[in-house]
Amino acid sequence: MLSFSKFKILVIMIPCIWGLFVSVPHLKYSVVERYNDARVGLELGSVLTADQERDLKSWPFWLSSKIVNLGLDLRGGAHLLVEVSVEDVYDERLNSLWLEIRTALVDLRDELGSIKRLQTQKDFFEIEVGNSTAINVAVEAISKINRPIISAISMNGKTFEVQKKETSLLISLTSESREQIDNNTMAQSLEIIRRRVDEAGTREPSIQRQGQRRILVQVPGIGSAEELLELIGQTAKLTFNAVDSRSSNRTNNVRFDQIELPDANDGSSFYLLKKRPVVSGNDLTNAQPSFDQNNRPAVSFQFNPTGGRKFGSYTKSNIGLPFAIVLDGEVISAPIIQSHIPGGSGIITGSFSVEESNRLAILLRAGALPAEITVLEQRTIGPELGADSIKAGRLAALFGGALVVIFMVLSYGVFGLLANCALIVNIALLFSIMASIGATLTLPGVAGIVLTLGMAVDANVLVFERIREELRRGKVVFRAIELGYEKALTSIIDANVTTMIAAVLLFVFGSGPIRGFSVTLAIGIVTSVFTAIYLTRMLIFVYVSLVKPKEIEI
Repeated sequence: MLSFSKFKILVIMIPCIWGLFVSVPHLKYSVVERYNDARVGLELGSVLTADQERDLKSWPFWLSSKIVNLGLDLRGGAHLLVEVSVEDVYDERLNSLWLEIRTALVDLRDELGSIKRLQTQKDFFEIEVGNSTAINVAVEAISKINRPIISAISMNGKTFEVQKKETSLLISLTSESREQIDNNTMAQSLEIIRRRVDEAGTREPSIQRQGQRRILVQVPGIGSAEELLELIGQTAKLTFNAVDSRSSNRTNNVRFDQIELPDANDGSSFYLLKKRPVVSGNDLTNAQPSFDQNNRPAVSFQFNPTGGRKFGSYTKSNIGLPFAIVLDGEVISAPIIQSHIPGGSGIITGSFSVEESNRLAILLRAGALPAEITVLEQRTIGPELGADSIKAGRLAALFGGALVVIFMVLSYGVFGLLANCALIVNIALLFSIMASIGATLTLPGVAGIVLTLGMAVDANVLVFERIREELRRGKVVFRAIELGYEKALTSIIDANVTTMIAAVLLFVFGSGPIRGFSVTLAIGIVTSVFTAIYLTRMLIFVYVSLVKPKEIEI
């Protein structure tokens, strides 16, 4: 029936009013954007500049300040394609395997004789056994610690393989183990890069895995690709190691349990350190830029309880000895332990600038990358390209919208005018929903909005043509409108469901710009169906109820 209770009218009007209210900030996009930045700085406790204070007063606090984020192609920014060196993690895994294997064999030393680790490669190492006749005993002992791995390759894989030679054993990682390491390394790298970018306060970055070892990073609004690379390119692997000695030249007398690293502040000096760190950056819970006792930039840090106990215990037992702070294979500081440091907190000093201490604090808070990354492609996209895209998209939307409005009015008269009112609400709802869910608008998304303008009146055209047919058959106005909506409903639902299926498939199987288009299209379908079936119908009911026309020109 063509009837609407007051409650039904209220239910329809609430989302429409909400959509119009939330979409208002898009009319003053740059003003609201600066207002949001200033408000975030205020919430974080930052000291606001005079310009930020002015920005904070430029928009009424009682109005909505939600806006759709602009993508890289509209705002400009940085584009990086990097490759993760997963082989670096193989070496670390083999080192941990050697510790486990040595522990398993040490109880059998009387039978096996000497146990030595020989050559080491990226994916295997060799163990020499003193008593070659007991080599099968060593194989049996090692096999007991060979844990199973379930992967896409095999359901009963093992962590490593053991190959017997005359007087030694060759330990290598299995394909299942390498696959697991690759997946874990890529997942960890993605998460850490995302945290680093988020810590820097950038808007809506796009961080995606591409292929087996590559990661695509697109950050709108950042100054340059070099600035982004400084943020994510450093591994930021922090360890605290015991110092054995320091010399002005490299030495060739490095045991398997030692590493020799250069002094970051003096390239001609080298430290001989214990290979196994006392505590690592994985135990950090916080890192903040600060200043040391000489008012020089530094980074203060805090360990978790486990790391705090290790740190406190070591400093208590090694007062008067140097303690090296290692960052990405360089000793950035090696202070003498003056006293016991309980509580798991300390400070990292070095030749830092204020910007470097800020960046190091961000890197340490986000965590270390599990492996080194190599830049394959980097681009800086200027904001002027985005400005041109926005201008072109705005013109297309305005021109297309104007043609739709004119067509509807000329074709369907008053009913076409009511459909145009619903079209305005439809676009407002589209922007409001995108702003509320944090969607990013890209150039293909602009194309999706222009397409939505055309699709938005499809349902109304179907209904109005049905109403025309009923009027030609002699139906009265109310009955013709009622039958028009009843008979067109199935066609409207079928057409929009099939389009929605296409949008979902584009989102699932697409990436980047294609996903942006599919999101805009899907939201546009929902808002178009709502405004066509409910809002336009309600407006027609109100018009017909008030005017009570005996005939309508449609």
